[in-house]
Amino acid sequence: MIKVLKNFLPRPAKTSNSLLKALSYLDILGIFQKDPFGNPMLLKRFIIFIAGWPTFWRIAVANKLKVEGVEYLKELPDRNVFFISNHQTYFADVITFYHIFCNTKWGFGKKLFPIYLFAPRAFVFYVAAKETMKKGLIPKIFSLAGAILVERSWRAEGQNVKRNVDLSAGDNVSKALQEGWVVSFPQGTTSPYAPIRKGTAHIILDNKPIIVPVVINGFRRAFNKTGLKYKRRNTTLTVKFKPPFQVDENSTLEGITKTIEEIIEQSMPEMIAEWNALKEMAKRGE
Repeated sequence: MIKVLKNFLPRPAKTSNSLLKALSYLDILGIFQKDPFGNPMLLKRFIIFIAGWPTFWRIAVANKLKVEGVEYLKELPDRNVFFISNHQTYFADVITFYHIFCNTKWGFGKKLFPIYLFAPRAFVFYVAAKETMKKGLIPKIFSLAGAILVERSWRAEGQNVKRNVDLSAGDNVSKALQEGWVVSFPQGTTSPYAPIRKGTAHIILDNKPIIVPVVINGFRRAFNKTGLKYKRRNTTLTVKFKPPFQVDENSTLEGITKTIEEIIEQSMPEMIAEWNALKEMAKRGE
């Protein structure tokens, strides 16, 4: 109970002004808090509250959410935690993570109780493609809920491209890790079994975060590619959190990349072969 109550204590302001710092301890609602990028946290909490109700219905009522490994989340520190997951839709995946994280903040277990929306876990961020988050009003609103925007060097407008690597991306992820939890989809695409991008390994080497592997399933069957429209209701959505770990000082980029591929279950030859066969059948109209 005491540990749960600590989740609701305000964070002291990072300032040399002793008066402002003292007052920040009384800021239970986080009215004067800002994220590492200067955005007001009150706005973020408001967006999570408003968007949380309809999205709760979509993932936990219209569909069946099954969560494993919640016990690992309850033992994590408030900062420098890096969730790495496979990816199935643009928005439904990360929205579900937000619900689970907020639910855990309140001390709940596998079943979601949406009263957590009144005081969500706000210091959560997620890595997203800049081009995706700039398309339309809803993505722009979701972006304010904690998106770390990255310009992909290998993909744009659905086409393979080659352009300079976005060097600011790693710095921004590092800033977010210093303040909270970050969700990353290291394949950088919703296509299954795509290669792991080495940028994730660089971030891990630079920040030495606690890494929490996540494997999700069912989202591609339940929602369209954006995750904003149903394809089929009453689908089981599974989110499996695996045991947290940290890499050692002798880890290499190649070694970390291979480890990521394995722990988010994107390196199984039989599954890759099956997926490629299904794609070929779809092309032939079978």
